[in-house]
Amino acid sequence: MSTGMIILLIVIVIVAAVVVLAAALTLRGRTRRGGPSLKRRFGPEYERAVALHDGDTKAAERELAERVERHGELRERPLDAEGRERYAARWTVIQEHFVDSPRQAVAEADQLLAELASVRGYPDGGRYEEQLAALSVHHADHVDGYRQVHRVARAGASGGLSEAGAGTEEMRAALVGARALFDDLSGPGQDSGRHRAPSGTAGGPKAGPGTHSHARTPTPWALHRSRPKES
Repeated sequence: MSTGMIILLIVIVIVAAVVVLAAALTLRGRTRRGGPSLKRRFGPEYERAVALHDGDTKAAERELAERVERHGELRERPLDAEGRERYAARWTVIQEHFVDSPRQAVAEADQLLAELASVRGYPDGGRYEEQLAALSVHHADHVDGYRQVHRVARAGASGGLSEAGAGTEEMRAALVGARALFDDLSGPGQDSGRHRAPSGTAGGPKAGPGTHSHARTPTPWALHRSRPKES
């Protein structure tokens, strides 16, 4: 065998070894991102992704891993105290609107969340799916509230919901669910949603001394089914 042929065989072996090593490292990286790690990071979003993929865990994990790859390095822009108070006031108005116009209140909540997320550094609300995916990486526990209020707002705009009976109940549930993400995005903390101390939910306990008032904005009775309407 000639010297040239020997050199060629050595080069082929080296290239093949490099390819195998690269494939192994890629597989190892995907394995690290998958399984328990993704399940812990995404919580309810993990279960939802698996359900959407008809129980195909690997397909769901590929989708979630892609979200992390695209948006995992995103850092939320800070929101100053004035901005927090301004958004809190707007949310209070939305809750008050629900009494007389549930459909309008839900549409306003959807728009406000899209705007607030954009201000905090997430993709623009005009790219809803991308914005939702980014939010799911950093606020996995509460992002479904945004998903629900957006769906209900779209249905209301197209006439798919009435403002009586089941339609009103669905809108009420969507608005209450969206409040958790609003608290995450408008709060003073800078950590991701899954690592932030739980904020008050609608109708939760009152804020203690030194707590920003917007974190516990009272929820109108209209958002609680159990409280009868006063005359």
